[in-house]
Amino acid sequence: MTSYVIEADGGSRGNPGPAGYGAVVRDAADGQVLAEAAEAIGVATNNVAEYRGLIAGLRAVLDLAGEGASVAVRMDSKLVIEQMAGRWKIKNEGLRPLALEAGELARRLRVTEWTWIPRHRNGHADRLANEAMDAAAKGLAWKAGGTTASGTGTPGASGVPGGGAAGAPTPGTTLSAAGAPGLAEQTDLLDVAEAAPPGTLAADLSGPAASVAAAQQRATGQAKGTGWAPPTRVATSLLLLRHGETPLSVERRFSGLGDAELTANGLAQAAAAARRLSREPYHLDAVVSSPLKRARQTAEAVARSAGLDIDVDEDLRETDFGAWEGHTFTEIQRRWPAELDAWLADPDVPPPGGESFAEVAARVRRVEERLVERYEGRTVLVVSHVTPIKTLLRLALMAPPEALYRMHLDLACLSLIEHYADGRSVVKSFNDTSHLR
Repeated sequence: MTSYVIEADGGSRGNPGPAGYGAVVRDAADGQVLAEAAEAIGVATNNVAEYRGLIAGLRAVLDLAGEGASVAVRMDSKLVIEQMAGRWKIKNEGLRPLALEAGELARRLRVTEWTWIPRHRNGHADRLANEAMDAAAKGLAWKAGGTTASGTGTPGASGVPGGGAAGAPTPGTTLSAAGAPGLAEQTDLLDVAEAAPPGTLAADLSGPAASVAAAQQRATGQAKGTGWAPPTRVATSLLLLRHGETPLSVERRFSGLGDAELTANGLAQAAAAARRLSREPYHLDAVVSSPLKRARQTAEAVARSAGLDIDVDEDLRETDFGAWEGHTFTEIQRRWPAELDAWLADPDVPPPGGESFAEVAARVRRVEERLVERYEGRTVLVVSHVTPIKTLLRLALMAPPEALYRMHLDLACLSLIEHYADGRSVVKSFNDTSHLR
């Protein structure tokens, strides 16, 4: 019979960026909270913070009940749960010491389950992690019950809500970019900017937008209406992946709703993207794809590597080019010169029998809103086509429709948009093809 339940979480405002964890221990019989633990751990990735939350939860149960206590572990990190259950290998050497430490603690207990839960069911631990990060942004240390105290405090603070002692916590090892293997050299798509002097605008903007509000609080001692997301919210990251090569793209033909398959080179491009996205600092929570075959084949390569299913969203399909489908630009220029000129001059004008860019923008805006709401605070890979991806980037930049004609996206390229709670968005990367080199 299970006596205790651990709910643990961790987050990073930048991945890597300022990070923290939270852990809750509950009575399995009635759900009563018996202990809480939280800590800001400096600069780290989501995965590091999640493992630190698990370790804190395991220690809290040992402090409460001693060795041999039966416990169920529940987290919204599929990676940590699957690795601790032994179903996934640990590919990132930077996580291996943390996994070993968690495993040693777990062996001193009787773990009855390793269970992944949706994020909305892990809200208590998530709140604690954000409280710890918010406190650190103000130069304070988190204390049980959600309060903070001046000074650096004791790492890994834990306690029983209401003031009851839960036993002395065992401090964990703080992992930062300087101390965690593999983090200091990360210069990938999700990496932070180069270091800038503290207090400068460049330093404040090197992480997610939430850190700007936190930086202002550190400087002024109070929160002000900056128009940026509150520091208690984590960005929702949309990684945008264009599909790989098809026979039509090789010949530079308009490819809309026609269901072309990937070439051998396109499959290789998809595999290269999958290898990149299976490594740190990436941690995909979901893969969402256009229904068209070229996008789904690309998405399948990444989903297999990440151990995720694919969600298909019809609104991520490419523009319907109507009569122009399968034709080259030169062919269209010769056969439909007036229609082409009108199309290039006005996003509201569709190709003959097709769909205008304005119509595409309306459905892309719908899917963007769905994704940000459904996957709040998570990282989602969106596999789509030139027009939807350009439109998502344009909307994030608040650029006019004509901006579509000023962007170029290569096959199998990656771009990144981070969305914040106040509705603001930040484009952090564009047309990145480093995985194809």
